[in-house]
Amino acid sequence: MSQQGRSKEDLEDLTLLGNQNNQYDFNYRPDVLESFDNKHQGRDYFVKFNCPEFTSLCPITGQPDFATIYIS
Repeated sequence: MSQQGRSKEDLEDLTLLGNQNNQYDFNYRPDVLESFDNKHQGRDYFVKFNCPEFTSLCPITGQPDFATIYIS
């Protein structure tokens, strides 16, 4: 894992990111979202996430759904 300027101590509380024992839950679980302190709080950030190959199962039919997701 590339640490991008963070020490091992900065990352030691992240237990889910990079963990290969994925549990796929169909219920909303905010406890699986891990966070870390912003080391540069005086800076403004723009975060953009593109997922061009998002797939999920339709909760009604069980058939696959495909999409592209953009989060800004």
